[in-house]
Amino acid sequence: MSLRVLVVDDQGIVRAGFAAVIDAEDDMTVVAEAADGAEAVRLAGELTPDVVVMDVRMPELDGIAATRIITGRQDPPRVLVLTTFDLDSYVFDALRAGASGFLLKDVQPSELLDGIRVVATGESVLAPSATRRLIGHYASGAGAGFRSGDGPRELEGLTARERYVLALIAAGLNNAEIAGELGITVGTVKSHVNALLRKLGLRDRVQATILAYDLGLARPNPPGPRA
Repeated sequence: MSLRVLVVDDQGIVRAGFAAVIDAEDDMTVVAEAADGAEAVRLAGELTPDVVVMDVRMPELDGIAATRIITGRQDPPRVLVLTTFDLDSYVFDALRAGASGFLLKDVQPSELLDGIRVVATGESVLAPSATRRLIGHYASGAGAGFRSGDGPRELEGLTARERYVLALIAAGLNNAEIAGELGITVGTVKSHVNALLRKLGLRDRVQATILAYDLGLARPNPPGPRA
């Protein structure tokens, strides 16, 4: 089945360009385009896309506010935020609002398409520059006020293996890399990831990364048990 994508950008030529790139793919269909956040909220509710490609700076309702409304609904689509501005405030606000990914508009078409596919599967994607700053922000303790859960008490329900998988997610490892690190199958990794997300009440790996750094569970290149 084709991924149903809603493209949101206030600049018509940019919106049309993204839509053309996406629609050219055999596994994707652009179901609609929106010129502002308010229209995006309406169309997302009417058309139930799988992924919303969302601009940030728009009239009527900006992309951050629109993302918050869209992801707050039951069975929401995934939101991939695209912006010209590589600013910390946009990165953190987009993640707080429920976005599953954050990329810059100057990405190559292949990177955009890969990003859409990644977030559609429930994974997360961040521009490399945003990832470096996110990790640095939390590793330095600067993100102490940005929680995705109620604190260490939540972690009591995780096994030691699940805690280590959480730390490896926060270090930026994908499922295959985690499997290699722990000497287990990718399928087992997926089971651990799904279990820890469910136990912590988290939506995806972005929220898991934020929680891990916020609680001090993760550090860059974290050590941990290999049992």
